[in-house]
Amino acid sequence: MGEKVVAGQFDLSDRQRYREKLQKCLAGLERLLDEKRFDRPKNLMGVEIELNLAGSDGLPKMLNGEVLERIASRDFQTELAMFNLEVNIAPHRLGGRVFDRLAEELRTSLAYADRKAGEVDAGIVMIGILPTLGRDDLVSSNLSAVDRYTLLNDQIVSARGEDFLLDIDGVEHLRCTSKSIVPEAACTSVQLHLQVTPGRFADVWNAAQVASAAQIAVGANSPFLFGHELWRESRPPLFQQATDTRPPELQAQGVRPRTWFGERWITSAFDLFEENLRYFPALLPICDDEDPLEVLDAGGIPRLSELVLHNGTVYRWNRPVYDIADGVPHLRVENRVLPAGPTITDVIANAAFYYGLVRALAEESRPLWSRLPFEAAAANFDAACRYGIEARFVWPRRGRYGGTGEVDAVTLVRDELLPLASAGLDAWGVEPADRDLYLGIIEERCRRRVNGASWQAATFHRALEQGLGRDAALAATTRRYAELMHVGEPVHTWPVGLPEAVPLG
Repeated sequence: MGEKVVAGQFDLSDRQRYREKLQKCLAGLERLLDEKRFDRPKNLMGVEIELNLAGSDGLPKMLNGEVLERIASRDFQTELAMFNLEVNIAPHRLGGRVFDRLAEELRTSLAYADRKAGEVDAGIVMIGILPTLGRDDLVSSNLSAVDRYTLLNDQIVSARGEDFLLDIDGVEHLRCTSKSIVPEAACTSVQLHLQVTPGRFADVWNAAQVASAAQIAVGANSPFLFGHELWRESRPPLFQQATDTRPPELQAQGVRPRTWFGERWITSAFDLFEENLRYFPALLPICDDEDPLEVLDAGGIPRLSELVLHNGTVYRWNRPVYDIADGVPHLRVENRVLPAGPTITDVIANAAFYYGLVRALAEESRPLWSRLPFEAAAANFDAACRYGIEARFVWPRRGRYGGTGEVDAVTLVRDELLPLASAGLDAWGVEPADRDLYLGIIEERCRRRVNGASWQAATFHRALEQGLGRDAALAATTRRYAELMHVGEPVHTWPVGLPEAVPLG
């Protein structure tokens, strides 16, 4: 939600005015689609990575303002809490050695940011949830000093009308309450953007939904929260509960959560924007002066500011994006599934797997989602979050009899999805050297049944066996993780456990 939002109070007429403006924006979007005003295919992709700040002790540092001042680059921005940053990489055209170029850009950017963070005794840690975060770190006083975060927090708290309940039952059971949305800041992710034409949007979005479970299975990296070992990828349940505007009565009535997987396959980008208006009340009813229909009548391109802002407060794991570049509107699918980390090489491998797989799935003559119930795709996503690389999925059977069956995630990725991803990268024109390097990393994770979450959990338990208390074991695991992250070798090669102490003398 990168809008310039100024905190203030809303009166009773603001929401009605905003709702009317949203309907005009939706009509404007429909006209743009009907009139085929959108950009032609450019095969553009983009990457955003949310980051944590931590000290040499592994504990979070509430210093993003000071660090950003030192970085002094528009590529880096604030995120929700004071221990968060975000780095944005300019769009790239898919093809050639794009993944190697992306990796080099990210290494340069993060090394620079880490040096600047070091000036205030902090460092960059790229991880789904920082294991050392405590409940006292995730309070409203640690919100970033930006009006839009304060306003968003106030509106979600007001809509809910009571404390937020965090209740995640995994390896261990966490149950606690929060008075603000700040626990959501624990979730740091990688966002993968893909610009698509309106005609291809539905197939790409549906394909991204199908791919989400496999992405999480091989990429899970968030097993800890508040000292508890939970799901292998704990971000989705945490994000949903920390932003949940529904008290229990509305949940019981089946009201949709603002963070959700969705409930159906789509036929157009319009479906998703229309659902946003139908299901979700405005959180930030801020109107500008543009009349989108008048702009269209005059031959212009409307900003659709209200529609864009409202879309930014509905947290789909695959989100539609409307934007304008060089005066021409375009649509993107924003994939928000993956946690940050463990290394830049791993992030790029996850990206290569995603872009290749989505291309291949979207172009299948008999789409996979025509054979997989949406409820099964949602259940697969849930299973991947809970069990990571050990998950099992419901998947369409190959062969003449059809139907679905249960399959081990690792087997599915190795036997079926990696070959599809390879073909998809070929279709994008990616060089074989890039394709083989980065998909090879996914294959090795599957072969060894290792991802960031399994490494964190195994190293934490090894530290407990060595006699460390829980907090000390989590801090030691975080320090070791940060050390190996900066070395940069992919996570499947990381040795489990803490390095042995070197004797003195």
